[in-house]
Amino acid sequence: MVTLKSEHDLADLLAAAGLARSTYYYHLKLMDQADPYAELKAAITTSFENSKRRYGYRRVHLDLRAEGWNVSRKLVRKLMRILGFQSKARPKRRYNSYQGEQSKIAENLLQRQFDVEAPDTVYVSDVTEFRVDQRKLYLSPIMDLFDHSILSYTIASSPTTAFTNESLALALGSRDFNKKLLVHTDQGFQYQHQ
Repeated sequence: MVTLKSEHDLADLLAAAGLARSTYYYHLKLMDQADPYAELKAAITTSFENSKRRYGYRRVHLDLRAEGWNVSRKLVRKLMRILGFQSKARPKRRYNSYQGEQSKIAENLLQRQFDVEAPDTVYVSDVTEFRVDQRKLYLSPIMDLFDHSILSYTIASSPTTAFTNESLALALGSRDFNKKLLVHTDQGFQYQHQ
């Protein structure tokens, strides 16, 4: 509008734009003022770039506080939005125990035949990840396909072979099997070891 002002009357321009005269002069005055947050924006930019554009407003705020800035999180968030800074959010991935072929993969003997005639003939197991109070936990249950009863389970903070072996050892206990027992799993890395 400033460039058009030299060619047209200001009243006509304001009427065409639908602006009040006071609004025009208010924004004109703002354009002449220095940015009061220029130094803070520079500090935010430095912190954001030093984090390889990974920090969100909370971490940038902590970074600024450590440097001696007395500033609120709301202001940091507002200025980061103005600057167009947004952290790279890591996608949340669901747990998948398959990590490629680690060792020998057993043949699929069950072939999706989940109806079993007698107890202690087919056990199934899998590892499941869940969260409790912001911590990841892993569950390894052993289920008898005959009556779908859980024979044993273990819970651990990491999905290791030791914790899956423990649940199987607990399920087997001191039982003496007269017939063959089949233990069916999803062939995740924990189940591909000796």
